Amino acid sequence: MKIKCQKSDLLNSVNIVLKAVPAKTTMPILECLIIEANDSGIKLTANDMELGIETKVKGNIIEEGMVALNAKIFSEIVRRLPENEVSISTDENYVTEIICEKAKFSIVGRSGEEFPSLPEIEKENPLILSQFTLKEVIRQTVFSISDNESNKIMTGELFEIKKNELRVISLDGHRISIRKITLKDEYDDKKVIIPGKTLNEISKILSGETSSLVNIYFTDKHALFEFDDTVVVTRLIEGEYYRIDQMLSSDYETKVKINKKELLSCIERASLLIRETDKKPIILRIKDNNFELNINTSIGSMKEDIDIEMEGKEIVIGFNPKYLMDALRVIDDETVDIYLINPKAPCFIRDEEQSYIYLILPVNINVAS
Repeated sequence: MKIKCQKSDLLNSVNIVLKAVPAKTTMPILECLIIEANDSGIKLTANDMELGIETKVKGNIIEEGMVALNAKIFSEIVRRLPENEVSISTDENYVTEIICEKAKFSIVGRSGEEFPSLPEIEKENPLILSQFTLKEVIRQTVFSISDNESNKIMTGELFEIKKNELRVISLDGHRISIRKITLKDEYDDKKVIIPGKTLNEISKILSGETSSLVNIYFTDKHALFEFDDTVVVTRLIEGEYYRIDQMLSSDYETKVKINKKELLSCIERASLLIRETDKKPIILRIKDNNFELNINTSIGSMKEDIDIEMEGKEIVIGFNPKYLMDALRVIDDETVDIYLINPKAPCFIRDEEQSYIYLILPVNINVAS
């Protein structure tokens, strides 16, 4: 095999496939990425058996072939090459020569035939989204997946399609995030659980352009995302997702309309007094169109008032400030509506169309505090 390509193009493609190289594995071949040159172009592939990524590189093929190279070593070499054309050639023993200007590396590769190929997925009836929409939906939900591997379902997000509507849902036991998107076309009903790790990695690769599309294909066990010159295949999480609709309520005793930026800034200021090891809640007192935020920790205390519009009863309720901040940071609206029932029931942050819903469980507090 012999190929030539620009260092910037090669590095960009290497960075994309690196996301599917496992940090630890009992199969040394999975520590490699595959470089393949054939009549369909130059392709890089990595696969950790849960997540597989394949992407094309612009360049010239002098001689077709395939080689598996240690992904970490190869990526570090490419990263440090001069900004110029890179020549990569492999002999019959898979010894690979990498040349750029006066820099010349020779590294030992191995046969790409041992490498597990990506699952074959029939490309029929794709769910089509703009890259901007998919990137935004991931940003606005993925923060509330669980990192506890003992409950696998909570480490993924539910993609639920009903006719021309897509709902994306994540939860971690303390909160629920829901985004609803109206699709241009109608689709067959479908529910799949996509690993949060995959969605995080896809989000980093997506350009976020409104004019660029993503085609998403589903099988019983896999999802395939196709965009630009990249294909991402992920294994789905098996099992039944939680019945979220039973947890959602339109009832409320108190409704607050508040400036989002003002509230977020206020909570961020309060968080300065919280050590990482602390589990101190912020206490909200809502009364007479006034929103009073209190925090009291071993470092100090803070109190701040915000003017609001309110309906219903006054209430005193406590929350983990991080959960409120996470939700507020991903909402783009200037003002937000917060719905409360009582100090022990979850609060809901949602817009009128319910295109987003954030449910957050309160923290038990001593109301006299």
